[in-house]
Amino acid sequence: MSVNDELAWIAPALELARDAVRKDVPLLGHCLGGQLIAKALGGTVRAAPVKEIGWGEVRVADNEVAREWLGELQAFESFHWHGETFSIPPGATRVMQNAHCQNQGFALGRHFGMQCHVEMTEELIKTWLASGADEIAASRSSAAVQDPAEITREMQPRLAALNDVANRIYDRWAEGLSKG
Repeated sequence: MSVNDELAWIAPALELARDAVRKDVPLLGHCLGGQLIAKALGGTVRAAPVKEIGWGEVRVADNEVAREWLGELQAFESFHWHGETFSIPPGATRVMQNAHCQNQGFALGRHFGMQCHVEMTEELIKTWLASGADEIAASRSSAAVQDPAEITREMQPRLAALNDVANRIYDRWAEGLSKG
């Protein structure tokens, strides 16, 4: 699914995001949610140079906004499942990127959009692998698509480290909730 699809719910979701920004209600979006926020704020969503499915490094940008959200973290391994990417919306700051996707995350005040998936659990990964087996098979030519055995290798330590990153982001985002 894409935020560029002509689905009945997309236009109202974009307007809801714009309204939240106008009212300074903190937004947080993962993957499609990050794309919705980016598009709502004037960014674009297009096909990514390569499809990413599985684990991959995300680098934290070297700027003050990134440090506000992620502290001194410089890189982490995240989960990915996307074939599109967003541009950084006007006024926002890139806070994360990687070798395959220049824009892995952005922040605009209390609003945070991500292309990657920091919210993953073992159950989510197993469910996505089952429902997305055909997509993985059809995308094997991408350098950033892993087979299920690699995706599930050392899943518990990978998830524990990812949960630490998610907690940093969610804690920072939750601070914005108490200010409103």
